[in-house]
Amino acid sequence: PALHVSIAFALEVSVGKTNTVTALNGSNVLLPCVFTTCIGFQDLVFTWYFNSTEMIYHGKIKTKASEPFLVGRNPRVEFVGSTTGKDNNISILLNEVDFSDAGKYTCHVKNPKEKNAQHSASIFLTVVHKMVETDNTVTLIIVGVVGGLIGLLILFMLVKKVVLFIIKKTQDRKKECLVSSSGNDNTENGLAGSKADQKVAPKA
Repeated sequence: PALHVSIAFALEVSVGKTNTVTALNGSNVLLPCVFTTCIGFQDLVFTWYFNSTEMIYHGKIKTKASEPFLVGRNPRVEFVGSTTGKDNNISILLNEVDFSDAGKYTCHVKNPKEKNAQHSASIFLTVVHKMVETDNTVTLIIVGVVGGLIGLLILFMLVKKVVLFIIKKTQDRKKECLVSSSGNDNTENGLAGSKADQKVAPKA
């Protein structure tokens, strides 16, 4: 039987560890994208889409030695990547975002050198009126209280152990005293049972 070998050229596109971005209304926002390929690229085409249909940036890259050149773009979109360095960075900057810019942004790459292999990745943009800071005060208070209670419990346990240890030692000493006292010869101190209390029998 003939041996069939399939080669995976592995064109891959990534928008980073997270696929969500939050931007303040009126600000500029970076939309990250990088691509990797095992065998390199030639006349590579990359395109950014808004909500899958609207093309907002279209570029081409001749070879690894050359930077991308612009084919077409939205006036508010600026290319900020570079493909001659270590990473094939094709990120864009969207200037002066407003609420209508919220949605899905897709980075699509096509590499003719890999038999026109294509791959894409998407990132979701949320536009907000005001950036909300996470208030950790309540969490810190809860952690502090719980930590304090645990600390008090440990301290109570230690004090209890010390007190029980002291009480046990004191009881042991008392027992020793009782034992030694009961073993004394009270002959000379005039106590009951001493020689001084023994009556001499009258002479007949």
